[in-house]
Parts: sequence; C-alpha cells; structure tokens
Amino acid sequence: MVTEKITTLARARVAVTLAFAAHGLLGAAWVARIPQIKEHLGLSEGAMGVALLGAPVGVVAAVRFAGRIVGRWGSRATTIAAGAAGALALVPLGLAWNLGGLILSLLLMGASLGLMDVGMNAQGVAVERGYGRPLMSGLHGSYSIGTLLAALAGSAAAHAGVPVPLHLAVAAAVLITLLALGCRGLLDRSADEFPEPDEGAPVPARSPRRPLIMLGVIGLCSFVGEGAMADWSAIYLRENLGTGPGVAGLGYAGCAVAMTVGRLTGDQVVARFGPVPVLRGGSLVAALGLGLGLAAGDPTAAVAGFTLFGLGVAVVAPVTFSAAGNVPGVPPAAGISRVTGVGYLGLLGGPPVIGFIAQGVGLTWALAVPVALVGLIVLLAPAAVTAER
Repeated sequence: MVTEKITTLARARVAVTLAFAAHGLLGAAWVARIPQIKEHLGLSEGAMGVALLGAPVGVVAAVRFAGRIVGRWGSRATTIAAGAAGALALVPLGLAWNLGGLILSLLLMGASLGLMDVGMNAQGVAVERGYGRPLMSGLHGSYSIGTLLAALAGSAAAHAGVPVPLHLAVAAAVLITLLALGCRGLLDRSADEFPEPDEGAPVPARSPRRPLIMLGVIGLCSFVGEGAMADWSAIYLRENLGTGPGVAGLGYAGCAVAMTVGRLTGDQVVARFGPVPVLRGGSLVAALGLGLGLAAGDPTAAVAGFTLFGLGVAVVAPVTFSAAGNVPGVPPAAGISRVTGVGYLGLLGGPPVIGFIAQGVGLTWALAVPVALVGLIVLLAPAAVTAER
C-alpha cells in the first residue's frame, strides 16, 4: 500500500510538472508572432492594445468561477480539458480574419488559461501535501521554462518564415498530445476534497476571508511588478536611458531568467527558512534592487535592478498559491480561485496604470510603484503562515 502511494505521488508529480510546463507553452506560443498577426490584420497600435487585453480579461473572468468548476468536475479533468481548449484556441488565433476574431480567440484562450491555472495549482497543492514538503516553486519554475521554450520556438518559426496559421496549428497539436499523454497521472477527484481536521486539531477562530484577501493583495502587488517588467522595462531602457534595441531587451530577459532560477531553487529555500521569512526577504531584495537601479539612472544598474526584482518576486506566486490552497476550512481550488482572481487584476491593470502615471510624472517615477507594492508584501507576509504544514 505504501509503495503504491509513493508510485502514485511520483506519477502525479511528473504529470503536474508537465501541466505547468504546458501552461507556459500555451500562454507564450503565439507571442513571437504578434508582429505578423498585427501586420496581417492591418491593426494600429491602439487596436492591437485593445486586442491584447482579451487574454487577461478572459483569465480574470474565468478564475472567478474556477473554484466551482473544479469542485464539480475535479482538478484533473479541469486541467486537461481547459488546457486542450486553450490549445484549440490557437487555431482560430492564427486564422483571425479581423479585430473581432482576434479578440474572441484571445478571450477563449485566456479563459482556458485561467481555468487550467486554478486546476493545476490545486493539483500542485495536493501533491505537495502528499510529499509533505514544498514543491510549488519548482512547479512554477517548469511554467517559466515552458514560456521560454515557446518563445524560442516561436522566434525560430518566424525566422524560418513558417506561416502563422501552420505554426499555431502545430503548436496546438503538440500541446494536446502533451496534455493527453503526459497528464494522465494527475490525482483523481479525491485529491480536491478538503481533508477533515485531525481529532483535537484547533478549529479556526476567524473567517478564512481575511487571509484570502491578504494573500490576494500579495499576489496583486507581485503581478503589478511582473506586468510592468514585461511591458515597460525595454521602453525605460530605450527611451529614458538611451540604450540600443539590443540592450533594451536585456531588462526583461534578466528579470525572466532570474525568476526562473529563483523558482527552480525556491522549494529548498522555503523548506529551510519557511514561507514568511522567504516572502519578506525576497520582497526586500526586489524593492531595494529595483529602487536602487532606477535611482542610479544607469543602464547597467537598471538591468541589474530588473534582474534582482525578478529574483526577489520569484517565489511570491508559488508561496501565495500554496498558502491559498491550505487555508483551514476552504477547499484548495476555491482558495486558489479567490486569490488568483484578486492577484491577476494586477497583471491586467498594472501596466496601463503605470502608463497613465508615467504620462504625468515620467516613467522613472511610475516604475517606483512596483517598488512600493513589493515593499508592502513585507507587511502582509504573515498571511502565508497557512503554507507552513
């Protein structure tokens, strides 16, 4: 019986790792082809900006219902079905005939990503409980690797002149195959049920609403910064500091690589020091690194600041989602759904807000907003105490 349980958990760990990687592959599969899609449809920058809102809007809308969907169908079925639906959405995305078709395809893909996100994180919490030690950071690291591989594949396809519809259709087929074969080992529906407390265990004295709100705010503070790094770091280096196009891209590249490394090594750090000290330490690294990099007004210092920001916030999402899945009295999927619903508002609204602020006071001061927000995580970090098992 013990051997069978160990084998089941090992298979589930491999399967959920592949699910996280597939999520990263799906979300980034089309990113390198955005210029070709924009050119093909003849869209202005403003129209393309409106279209790009489709995916995050779909994500935010879907996660509001994801807890109920996982409760009804299970995280295994939700992860696989939502991932397959998102992969299929790549086909009409590559064939989009006008702005409306593009927005509709991105809404569908975003909604699928949102459902898959909650489902696979609920699976991650279940596998983590089975092992009795932190695993979530490594799972999110596999997601980061997936996004990197998709970006490289997309760039190679674009360089080789592969038509966008063919590229995205092949990507869809690969992803569906990966989900169908690689994710069969996910745990069944019993993993989604919140276990009854041990006899004599203390009953939570407070409503779970407060820690969930705090965890959601922690996620929001981190995601605002992540979105700002993706959308504004290159512009800051190019326009504010006068770097060339090649150097301008190093800001987000450094952030992304540091975040991947931080997540792949984060489980050991969390296991040794605990989630709350790691959140506080990482947030201080992110705030001080980015703050000093911006204050220096030098390209090298700025790239270093963006890199330290990525390293500092690397474990915020994994620790937050793990804590949300372990709030006493709340089913894991429901807790994760509520926290992601709040957190992803930062990913959706953060970059436009940074732009509005920059228009008034300049981009340097606008990028100080993520510095202040990750500093706030230092105060909110005790909400992650539910991750300590």
